[in-house]
Amino acid sequence: MLRSRESSVDAPEAHALLTEYFAERAAGFPPEQGEYRPTFPTVEAFTPPAGVFLVVEDESGAPVGCGGVRRISKAADGSTRYEIKHLWLRPEVRGGGEGKRLLQELERRATVFGTEQLVLDTNASLEAAGKLYRSNGYVSIEPYNDNPNATNWYGKAVG
Repeated sequence: MLRSRESSVDAPEAHALLTEYFAERAAGFPPEQGEYRPTFPTVEAFTPPAGVFLVVEDESGAPVGCGGVRRISKAADGSTRYEIKHLWLRPEVRGGGEGKRLLQELERRATVFGTEQLVLDTNASLEAAGKLYRSNGYVSIEPYNDNPNATNWYGKAVG
């Protein structure tokens, strides 16, 4: 089983994982949607209690994935929202339930920070990601941001 640890998004390992994640996304981005536009996260957005960034490690301590959660603007009903961002695992560790465990850990951390609603955006081309989110209680919502890489937005009430 993999384990996760908190990291600053600008730490070398975290930055390397994000670079790898963005490169994979760019390579597989649907050409009809234009060019993939990566945005590296800011340290402030992923520092508790505003958020947290996790580096996922294998049994030997080698980094194999990452993910974060950050507070964003309140929902229209005034509830506190946190957004799941950059949930990614290297291909060799996918398919064994580790993505679900990482998602659940990010949700747990957001709940500790006081979230009432979790949101995320993704692209329809990431079918496994969409399936993961839906199977964990996320439902389609109206777009809450203008992310040019996103085609699908999901939300989940918590707490």
